[in-house]
Amino acid sequence: MRYLRAVSILVIAIVAGAVTATAQRTYDPNFALGVKGGATFGLMSFSPSPKQTFLPGITFGVTARYMEENHFGLIAEVNLTQRGWRENFEGAPFSYSRSLTYIQIPLLTHIYFGSRHVKGFFNLGPEVGYMIGSKINADFDYNSISTIPGFPSANRVTEQMAMKVANHFDYGIAAGVGIELVAGSRNSFYLEGRYYYGLGNIFPAAKKDYFSASRAMAIEATIGYSFRLR
Repeated sequence: MRYLRAVSILVIAIVAGAVTATAQRTYDPNFALGVKGGATFGLMSFSPSPKQTFLPGITFGVTARYMEENHFGLIAEVNLTQRGWRENFEGAPFSYSRSLTYIQIPLLTHIYFGSRHVKGFFNLGPEVGYMIGSKINADFDYNSISTIPGFPSANRVTEQMAMKVANHFDYGIAAGVGIELVAGSRNSFYLEGRYYYGLGNIFPAAKKDYFSASRAMAIEATIGYSFRLR
């Protein structure tokens, strides 16, 4: 709880500082709407931790960006994003993955720099989401692992395979870096790499429960287009 409180205070301070900085200046602002899409690579922060690898997925959505000419702005997005994980059987002939699909809404401080036509940027802020789907792909009966011949169960955490999702609401911190190309006065194209660290657990996390943490993480690589309205 202390870690969550500290991170939340930091993000709020960053966003509030950016808003205050933009409000204190009289530069001409601009507002843009856009779309984005790309790939995700999901992983989970479990405790205790199973053996896992990244699970590829997709993300796409719409964006709204408000910027001042003094290098600060705000971005709000509504995205459909796939996260989850893939079990690592280290060469054994088994396959298991669970894809978690979210509607997620980031609110990010946008810090940008560079020339009129080429800009670098850094995004940071909180994100909330709601899981609308959970899909398991496996080539074995994960509900009866003890009966499977040759299954590598020694020193392996397996409870997460059959456990049902208990918490559909998620929240966390997102941070990204990227580059933007400005064409004319209204069109922009950008490329961004972003990291998400979830603070909400998908499985029960009380003292009596098996997992003390089951948080979603993801790396995202997206391309986007935005059109300046004003």
